[in-house]
Amino acid sequence: MKTYIIGRIAQALLVLWGAYTVTYAILYLLPSDALTIMLTASGIDIDTLSADQIAQARHHYGLDRGVVEQYFHLLGNLLHGDLGTSLATGNSVAALLAERLPQTLMLSGLAVTLSILGGFSLAYVAGWLRWRPLKAALRRLPALGLSVPVFWTGLILIQIFSFTLGWLPAMGNKGFASLILPAVTLAIPSAAIYAQVLMRGFDDVWAEPFIATAQAKGLSRGQIQRRHVLRNAALPILTLIGLQVGNTVSGAVLVETVFTRIGVGRLAQEAVLRQDIPVVLAIVTVSAAAFVIVNLIVDLLYPLLDPRIARVGKAV
Repeated sequence: MKTYIIGRIAQALLVLWGAYTVTYAILYLLPSDALTIMLTASGIDIDTLSADQIAQARHHYGLDRGVVEQYFHLLGNLLHGDLGTSLATGNSVAALLAERLPQTLMLSGLAVTLSILGGFSLAYVAGWLRWRPLKAALRRLPALGLSVPVFWTGLILIQIFSFTLGWLPAMGNKGFASLILPAVTLAIPSAAIYAQVLMRGFDDVWAEPFIATAQAKGLSRGQIQRRHVLRNAALPILTLIGLQVGNTVSGAVLVETVFTRIGVGRLAQEAVLRQDIPVVLAIVTVSAAAFVIVNLIVDLLYPLLDPRIARVGKAV
């Protein structure tokens, strides 16, 4: 077990370092000049500065170093908790994230909760039902949830629940009510994936020989579903939950734009448009860290649910 845990933690750190390195390499290949962006954001025309002044400015911000030297300098600062300074605003990147991150975390947390509850409920009911017409109708819903674009879903929800019924606000960050429509919009694709996988898992488990044994013991269909089918069919969902966290973070960019929410998604959009490299790099790093941490937790939970995994890892 100890070897398994150490191996998973080492893999998580390697993935995080790889995400940071690849993002840095891509961003520094952009055809832009960081100093020009910084001075323009401050209202200074770089053409009015002398060569000496430009050189001093580059030295002051560390932009006169080579790409490799800058990489190790930024990586060292990151390991000490320094995410750098925004080129566009001059503010601390950590302060920008601290301001926006709570809103995105609330949105993502509610979306993940709704997606798990929705996906499990739909699959559970579809697996338990015996009436074929309703069962077939429920089994088609996940495909519909995956095929509809997220932005279109958001616009439809706004039209129905904000403009027509007037139940929920269409935009903004004020109160829990403003979270509901964005969270539902973000949750639908993930819930559809969970439901699809669980439905297939339920079908496979119901076909296992031990189900016939449970039926012979007099257990009802509901008891068999709760005690035997659900636990065996739900194990793969742990991996999907870890993967879908990354999709939730990336989907927040689009959803926060549609619902005019101020969060990390909007910050990422603004940073990309401004080519604000430190901010983009920090957002990708934080998102990758969230993705890695959730998947690490999932990896560590697996041996508790299925001890054979730890034994296999030790044997290898």
